[in-house]
Amino acid sequence: MNPDRDTTTATHAPGHAAEPAGDEVRERADVLVIGTGFAGLGTATRLKRQGRHSFVVLERADDVGGTWRDNTYPGAACDVPSHLYSFSFRPNPDWSRLFARGPEIHQYLRDTARDEGLLPHIRFGAEVTHARWDAAQQHWVVTTTRGVFVSRFLVTGTGHLSDHSLPDIPGLDGFDGPVFHSARWDHSTQLAGKRVAVVGSGASAVQIVPEVAEVAAEVVVLQRSAPYVVPRPDLAYTDSEKQVFRRDPEAVPAHRAEIFWYLEAGYAARRAAPHQLAEAKSAARSHLERQITDPDLRAALTPDYELGCKRVLISDTYYPALSRDHVRLEASALARVEQRTVLAASGARHSVDAIVLCTGFETAEPPYAHLVHDGDGTSLAEHWAQGMEAFASTTVAGFPNLFIVNGPNTGLGHNSIVHIIEAQIDYLLGAMEWSRRHGDHTVEVSAAAQQQYTDELGRRGAGSVWTSQGCKSWYTDPRSGRLTLIWPDFADEFRHRNGTFDPAPYLPPATAHRRADAGGSPARPDATDATLIDVP
Repeated sequence: MNPDRDTTTATHAPGHAAEPAGDEVRERADVLVIGTGFAGLGTATRLKRQGRHSFVVLERADDVGGTWRDNTYPGAACDVPSHLYSFSFRPNPDWSRLFARGPEIHQYLRDTARDEGLLPHIRFGAEVTHARWDAAQQHWVVTTTRGVFVSRFLVTGTGHLSDHSLPDIPGLDGFDGPVFHSARWDHSTQLAGKRVAVVGSGASAVQIVPEVAEVAAEVVVLQRSAPYVVPRPDLAYTDSEKQVFRRDPEAVPAHRAEIFWYLEAGYAARRAAPHQLAEAKSAARSHLERQITDPDLRAALTPDYELGCKRVLISDTYYPALSRDHVRLEASALARVEQRTVLAASGARHSVDAIVLCTGFETAEPPYAHLVHDGDGTSLAEHWAQGMEAFASTTVAGFPNLFIVNGPNTGLGHNSIVHIIEAQIDYLLGAMEWSRRHGDHTVEVSAAAQQQYTDELGRRGAGSVWTSQGCKSWYTDPRSGRLTLIWPDFADEFRHRNGTFDPAPYLPPATAHRRADAGGSPARPDATDATLIDVP
C-alpha cells in the first residue's frame, strides 16, 4: 500500500462546491507540485529531505526536465555557468564544461529525480486542465488528464519557458514545407542542403543559426531587433579540476561563489550606472567589430536600444555564421508567408524550404494562469489582467496555500535563476511549517501587502535600463507597462528579501479561520485565536 495515498472519501458542507462531479479523486497529498524542471524537482527534493513524503509531482510529459527536456535543438546550451546553474544542495563535480550543453543539464535533472527518490512521487502524463481552491474543505482540487488530485498546498513550478509562443503570421499555416518552433524541434526534418529561414534573433537563434549554417544550402535570419552579443568564454574542465571538485568538499561551493559574485557585478549595468554600462557596451561593441568586418552587416547588427533592456547573449559563433556566403541577415521582421516564400517587413522576399521559429515563449501571460482558480472560480489570469504580481514573488492574494515558483518578478538578466528558485523553495517550506505549527491553517497573503510589494518593485525598477526610452522586451507586460518578469535588483537581494518566510504580511490564521467559517467551513478545535496570532 502506498502510504502517500489517502483514499478517504471526502465530505462537503451543505451549500458549498464539491469536487468535480463524476471524477473520482485519484490521490490526496499534503502538497501537489506542478512541473519537473528545476523549480518542481528542487521543491520535491527539499520536501523529501525534510522527511515530508506526502507530496505528488504532476508532469504532463513522459520524462522530467522541463525546458531542458523540451529544447533539443542543435547547439542547445546554457548561458549561465554550469556550477551555478545547478542546485547548491546537489553539487555536480563532473560538469564537463563551464557552459553545459542541453543534454548534460537534462541528465543532471534526471539524476536528481532518481537519486533523490522522487520518481515514485511523479505522475507522468498528468497534464493539469483545471485547479480550484475549495474554500469549504480548505484544499486544492486539481483536475488532470490522469484524474483528480487533492492537496492542502499547490506549488506551480512551470517557469517562464515552458510554453512556446507561435507568431500570428498571415500565410504561415499554409507554408508548403516543414515549420516548427525551436522548443519543439522536428528531428525527422533533414535540413541538409535545404534553404532555411530562421525567424528571430534571441537566445535560441544565436545557438541554432551556426549549427544550421553548417548543413543548409542557404540560411536567412529574420531579425526584428539586433541583440547585444558578448564573447562566450567556454572551457572544458580538466580531469584534474574535476578530481579536485570531487575530493575537496569546499571546492565546488567556492567555485560557485566566485562565479556568482562575478555575475552579480553585472547588475550595475542594468541599473544604468554610467561606468559599468559603458564598459559592458564597449565589450559588446568590440566583439561585434572583431567578428564582423562588413560595415553594412555590422550596422544591421548594432542594437538601437540600451544594453540590458533585452537579454544579453553570449556566443563566439553567431557573428561568424552570419558572415558566411550562404547566410543572409534580413534586418526586419517576418510579415507574411506565401507558399514557399517568406516576405519580410522590408518588402524583401526569400524562397525557403523550411522555417524554424525562434519566437520565444508565453511569458507575460502564462497559460497556467488560465487553469488556476480561486474559491469563487475566478482565474489567476483574470486577477492578472494588468500583469502578473505576487507577494515575495511567490504568493498571490485571494489564492490560499498557492506558491508560484519562478513566476512574477523572478527573472534575472545577469545571474542564475536557480539561485532565485532555491530562495523561493526556502520561503514556501517556511510557510508550510508555519501553517503546520498553527493548526494547518491557510497561508494567504493580504491584498494590501501584495500591493505594497508590487509598488516597491516598481520603484526599484525606475531608472533601470528596462524602463529606459525605447526599451521593449519580454520583461515588461504590454498591457500595463509594468516590469512583471524581471527581478529589478541584485540576485543576492532577492534571497535577502524573499528567502525567509515572515508571517506578518499574511492574514492572521484567526482571520482566515473566520473567513472559512463564514463560508461554511467547520471550525477547527485544535488551536485558539490567541495562540495562532501570538506565536510567529
